Amino acid sequence: MGGCVRDRLLGKEPNDWDITTSASPEEVKALFRRTVDTGLQHGTVTVLSGEEQFEVTTFRIDGEYEDGRHPKEVTFTANLEEDLARRDFTINAMAYNEKRGLVDCFGGLADLQAGIIRCVGDAKKRFGEDALRMLRALRFSAQLGYRIEDETFSAIRELAPTIEKVSAERIREELVKLLVSDHPYTLKKAWETGLTRVFLPEFDRAMETPQRHIHHCYDVGEHLLHSLEGVPAEPDLRIAMLLHDIGKSETITVDAEGITHFFGHPEVSARMTEEILRRLKFDNETIKTVTTLVLYHDYGNGMPVTEKGVRKAVSRIGAELFPKYLLVRRADLLAQSDYRRAEKLEALRLWEETFREVTERGDCTSLKSLAVSGRDLMAEGLQPGKHLGEVLQRLLEEVLEDPGRNTRDYLLEKAREWEAKA
Repeated sequence: MGGCVRDRLLGKEPNDWDITTSASPEEVKALFRRTVDTGLQHGTVTVLSGEEQFEVTTFRIDGEYEDGRHPKEVTFTANLEEDLARRDFTINAMAYNEKRGLVDCFGGLADLQAGIIRCVGDAKKRFGEDALRMLRALRFSAQLGYRIEDETFSAIRELAPTIEKVSAERIREELVKLLVSDHPYTLKKAWETGLTRVFLPEFDRAMETPQRHIHHCYDVGEHLLHSLEGVPAEPDLRIAMLLHDIGKSETITVDAEGITHFFGHPEVSARMTEEILRRLKFDNETIKTVTTLVLYHDYGNGMPVTEKGVRKAVSRIGAELFPKYLLVRRADLLAQSDYRRAEKLEALRLWEETFREVTERGDCTSLKSLAVSGRDLMAEGLQPGKHLGEVLQRLLEEVLEDPGRNTRDYLLEKAREWEAKA
């Protein structure tokens, strides 16, 4: 039932199967040899079959919702239609079995065929039961390319402030699913309804920040939205595009000619990105990756393309992350105005080509691939600590200038020379 029926009707293979039954949890447990009590108070039993697991839930009617997510109590019922009535959207409120065929009490199939996201029954009541459903409506709209029905959309506008009741973790999951969908621009509807004002107010400020400059054709927020589809549908890339210019609202200046400038915005954007991602409870690896991409998203623009320059860029950004940095730069560029676009794309192509050549040749771009280590320097008499790290960094700078210098003899001699002068 639910999402798996929807997916099958769309010709997709469901990720999992939701099973509902008139049998009580005790009756389900009596029918199967291996079960796990995963939510008996809500009527859910997990049935184990071989290596597979199936969640089986008894038909139920939900009581009053006091916390905006959980019903105060549930009542089991033998009536499938009563169970379907508590679902969020009509396209998720269909069930199927071999005897009855498709059970569709609320027009889910018609909405699926018409491309409409519509609440089951009273939209305000559905969103009052679980405020996250408002963001889920936008997420399904983005994933399926469907229109949100007017009454449902109006209810989101009215009840948007109540999403503050929802945990950061649940909001994060829905936001990421929306961003990696085929239609990430749908996020604009979260702004239109007032949802982002609650969980991502920085984006609202970006939507209000103008860009009056020959290189841009959109205000900051629109630029962020248009850049999303310029990268593959991977969470870290889409999040980086959403936030890469988020600091422009904090750094905007306007010159005497009315032209806007955003000096230092990459650093401010990176700081704000870390704050936002920590607030939304992202994992440390995602925070590190996205913050790095945001910090360096503008790095190299206008610089002459040289092997030395690319090696230094790789050293700063990291060889593993560098291909994603190039994707971010391209998406950023394509969401700007047409002014000098061909020239910019050619410069980016040279960056990509030079990075490939540097990588294929195996040039040293990090301390890991330096021909000497801290242990080698300590054998020469250097003491462990800050000074040792500084010497290693200076040696890396030597090699970034000329990869031919990455030999043990040259680097140790250089270190001895510096120590003798110290």
